[in-house]
Amino acid sequence: MEYSTNIHDERKGSLLNSDGDAVHYFRVSNSFRPADPNRYHQAIALFDEANAQDPNSCVINGQSRPRELVYAQWLSDWVTRLAPNASEELRLAARSQHLRRWQLPRAAYPMDRHGYLRWREELRRFHAQGAGEILQEAGYSVAVISRVQALNLKKGFPKDPETRILEDALCLVFLEHQFEGLTAKTTTDRIINALQKAWKKMSPKAQEIALSLPYPRHLLDLIHRAGLTPQPPPQP
Repeated sequence: MEYSTNIHDERKGSLLNSDGDAVHYFRVSNSFRPADPNRYHQAIALFDEANAQDPNSCVINGQSRPRELVYAQWLSDWVTRLAPNASEELRLAARSQHLRRWQLPRAAYPMDRHGYLRWREELRRFHAQGAGEILQEAGYSVAVISRVQALNLKKGFPKDPETRILEDALCLVFLEHQFEGLTAKTTTDRIINALQKAWKKMSPKAQEIALSLPYPRHLLDLIHRAGLTPQPPPQP
């Protein structure tokens, strides 16, 4: 699957949750036709309603919003920018990738490498299980649910093209929206290490896109110190 070189924007919409509050989501674009539009919209709305319960917040355009709701929208946006023809399953996986993430906080696990790895593995299973429950509620088949969960778990990465797109989108969300915030929380050596690890997981095209993002000077300095340069594409 080749990436688009064009920015792909989906129309923004909203549904009301059980409390009567608007829950925003990105509607499908004119080029994307889900098998059952009502079912797809319901699933996206349920994912967003779940993430809207996040007690943690971030400020977007001067407004405080639930952090995981915003993250899910960022990830959906990057997936469709990278692959405007992304499948329904990939779009659903992107929207549920960090579903209710705050319910499994890092602090609940030992603060060492073993604890970190255990936390990451249990998070993946937690997100996949939650996504499955919502997709079942929305009326999706076992086959679709299994595929979405496989993407949540990144099974087959990097050989599976859709897991590659999802991983590229995750890394680009980090670089565009979270990189700067990380610099205030950890040491320079750890930031450089995080950059290098993310870079190794990215496709050459995603690396190219990442280097074209508008970074402030101090972040560019870290990128240069990490030695991030585009890798040659794999030989056919």
